[in-house]
Amino acid sequence: MNTLILPKSALISVYYKEGLEDLCKQLHARHIRLYATGGTATFLSEKLGISVTKVESLTQFPEMMDGRVKTLHPRIFGGILARRENPKDMEECTRHEIPLFDLVVANLYPFAEHLGESAQSQTSFIDIGGPSLLRAAAKNFASVAVVSDPTDYPSLVAELSANSGGTELKFRKEQAARTFARTSAYDALIASEWTDSSDFPKHLSLSPRMPLRYGENPHQPAAWCGTPSWTLLQGKELSFNNLLDAESAIGMAQEVTMPCIAIVKHNNPCGVAVGPKPDVGIFARAFAADSQSAFGGIVAANFAVDGPMAEAMSPVFLEVIIAPEFTAEALTILSKKKNLRLIRWANPTRPAIDVRRALGGWLVQAADSKNTAPPTWQVVTKAVIPPDADKDLRLAWSVCKHVRSNAIVLVHDGMTLGIGAGQMSRVDSVKIAVEKAGAKLVSGTVLASDAFFPFRDNIDKLKGTGVVAIVQPGGSQRDAEVIEACNEAGIAMVFTGQRHFRH
Repeated sequence: MNTLILPKSALISVYYKEGLEDLCKQLHARHIRLYATGGTATFLSEKLGISVTKVESLTQFPEMMDGRVKTLHPRIFGGILARRENPKDMEECTRHEIPLFDLVVANLYPFAEHLGESAQSQTSFIDIGGPSLLRAAAKNFASVAVVSDPTDYPSLVAELSANSGGTELKFRKEQAARTFARTSAYDALIASEWTDSSDFPKHLSLSPRMPLRYGENPHQPAAWCGTPSWTLLQGKELSFNNLLDAESAIGMAQEVTMPCIAIVKHNNPCGVAVGPKPDVGIFARAFAADSQSAFGGIVAANFAVDGPMAEAMSPVFLEVIIAPEFTAEALTILSKKKNLRLIRWANPTRPAIDVRRALGGWLVQAADSKNTAPPTWQVVTKAVIPPDADKDLRLAWSVCKHVRSNAIVLVHDGMTLGIGAGQMSRVDSVKIAVEKAGAKLVSGTVLASDAFFPFRDNIDKLKGTGVVAIVQPGGSQRDAEVIEACNEAGIAMVFTGQRHFRH
């Protein structure tokens, strides 16, 4: 097995053209003959002026079926898979005039950018030739170097420069492993997308896409795995905790249909507000809900961030702002805060499952995507829900779903007033929520609890606070006792019949 290989020819077939100009100029300067498929060949020859041979001239067969069939040919795969140390393989290549490829550069169609679309439309973005080329080259890493993503182009250039135009076995094996991880992740994504929602996926991929400085703590290595459908527009490198909180924040903001701002700190919402239309007032109210906790928080909006909104956010120390879009004016304003991370995620999508580890294995569950609608709620008290409290109850129930258990959420006039999270005792969560609300706690406030109240002491803590209505799942052995406590306090209460634990 040769340790050092000096590439003489390269096959290039890419969807993403980023970085291709610099790479191919480097390869051309090293007198490496370039072969390329239709779109890539046109890009190299016509747009970049780089000499290239189309694979059609090699296969003597045109691309067909709108490009679905172009590289699946013995003259392509023979040149990749031929074992250089095997005389029979080499004799067959000579006899059939098959050129040897020492380098394969390819990447895959963007299936991840079309999640949620119909399966029929998604088929146009399922790559066949790309994974086949990559897997063939990776299999024959003894003789062929493979690069499967533009992020690895600099590594290839550095490898060639360090080895007088050659590639070492160690580099080829590392790139082969990265390639198998990427093709595996690609197939797993398609399998997951097409698996019926009632079934658990049979394939999970943990292919690192974005290395992180560290995990929750500096001594923990970490990486983000997946295919990004979002874009980091500016700011420092995203951290493990940034990404975790951004997921929680955008999940909360997308939970409601009204224009919404959610501010998350340590994976819990600390301030959430909605409004009839997207304006700067929503952020002001979300921030006012708990301005102390919002320091260094993550902000998510379910609408475009404009100039006035950016002006309101700018004086506040924030780690991340994530939204479907940022106007040009907003980007100009926020660009003055160089370390502030801005994430544009036009169409947030999430896996239909949650995965966590336990006892040396994995816990897999359907994501908590359901939320009972008010018509299914059952009023169980003498007092009825005040008409002006209905929207607040809906908001409180939605927010509660995103708070760590035990979860208590107080809401009034479209904004959270106080949130009690992550306590071992529900009555402690009630105390914390009330204390957090402080002077903001007024008559007409509503409360949501992610699970049932086990005792009436929770309700007793609410006397005189201004809470007029409660939404909770119900189902406790002491429901009658809790209902009686509400009747005594004149508080309306509804049962949803649905729990939202978030451990």
